[in-house]
Amino acid sequence: MKYAIIGAGLAGLTAAYELRQLDPDAEIDVFEADERIGGKLYTVPFESGRTDMGAEGFLAFRKDATEFFEQLGLGDDIVAPSGLKSLVYSGGALHPIPMGGAMGIPATSSGLDGLISAETAALIDAEGDKPGIDWTPGGDMSVGKLVRERYGDEVVDHVVSSLLGGVYSCAADDLGVRATIPQLAAVFDRMVSEGEKVTLSGAVAKLDAARSARTSSGPVFGAFQGGYAQLYEELAEQSGARIHLDSFISGIKRGPGGLRLEKAEGTFDRVLVTTPAPTAAPQLRAVSPEASAALKQVKLASSVVVGMKFDSAEGLPDNSGILIATDEPGVHAKAFTLASKKWPHLAERGGALVRASFGRFGDDALVRASEDDLVDYALDDLQKITGFDGRAAGLSEIFVQRWFGGIPCYSDTHLATVAAVRSALTAVDGVEVAGAWADGVGIPNVIAGARAAAGRLVSER
Repeated sequence: MKYAIIGAGLAGLTAAYELRQLDPDAEIDVFEADERIGGKLYTVPFESGRTDMGAEGFLAFRKDATEFFEQLGLGDDIVAPSGLKSLVYSGGALHPIPMGGAMGIPATSSGLDGLISAETAALIDAEGDKPGIDWTPGGDMSVGKLVRERYGDEVVDHVVSSLLGGVYSCAADDLGVRATIPQLAAVFDRMVSEGEKVTLSGAVAKLDAARSARTSSGPVFGAFQGGYAQLYEELAEQSGARIHLDSFISGIKRGPGGLRLEKAEGTFDRVLVTTPAPTAAPQLRAVSPEASAALKQVKLASSVVVGMKFDSAEGLPDNSGILIATDEPGVHAKAFTLASKKWPHLAERGGALVRASFGRFGDDALVRASEDDLVDYALDDLQKITGFDGRAAGLSEIFVQRWFGGIPCYSDTHLATVAAVRSALTAVDGVEVAGAWADGVGIPNVIAGARAAAGRLVSER
């Protein structure tokens, strides 16, 4: 059986590995438009050690992911974070991130001192007295719209968009509840089915109660000692696939002998598309016009990461990161990861490693700014927010990584779009899709989706 995978990011390489496990005699070709593998995972060779300039951690409580890493032989290379807390910068001051809640959405006003006004606190605490939310089970709605209507603007602009923006590079108004906080949507569904009035505070309180009832079994997050390159290089090696770099595939067509890829030689029995949605749309046009049309609805958010290695960490707060309120004036960055504070294995290198993040959906100006400007913004913002003078500390290494169209915008219609694409592809033999736009954000979701897609391709034999 001959398989073609379009895209050598995490989804494509995971699928190649899984195909090898399920079909040991398979011929597997992976076509990558870039000149390197890894996609949105990117480990760069700092002089002080390999450093991630894309994703830098995964949800370690996802046992399916950790067991997969162990299967690859990487279990001993997984490291845990320090446990230091993160902060929110709002109103010109640093505040602890409120505990509990759902991605910054609280059940009560407790713990939000300094982040919201007394008027907003009263709105939150009286929300349960409002008429219920008009929620449709299985449906979705904008996170920002929902929270603004129930709690007011301050909660969204000071907290919720900061937390969601750190994951999705989008404001809460651009994201769907079910698409980004599925556990909250599930509680809303249950409240409707049980005839209970649907309130935001009531639903979040249920989530908090369920969380308190669970027994902690280790760190929430994990990373790799040598960066994500350990993962994507191991997947490539163990897959035994032929990987073709600088090989852009413009489309898939069905012809005599099987499926053909435009700009590639030969025919294939099965094809898996793991490229971002706007690229996958033209690739699928000839074999599924319906799927292609649906994919055009998916928008992407761009961002840029500025990695900075300082000779000294003196004066840097003992916190793992800082999120910045979306309405904070005079600040360019949206977040800082104090990486050497967050990850003990990075602290062992000495000095300090800090990642500054810029860019949100709908505004690419900062992503396109010059490297010199971005570094200056990062240093100025870091000093303004924390008092740490990076220039005086000795800035020994810099790496600027732009992620144009790095993350899908998981809007309140995104899941319906994914369902439409999958439905259209049920009529197309031998073609599957996987990746963040199809399976959700985060390393475990992408891995699970890619493995499932590989399984479906093999089962079609």
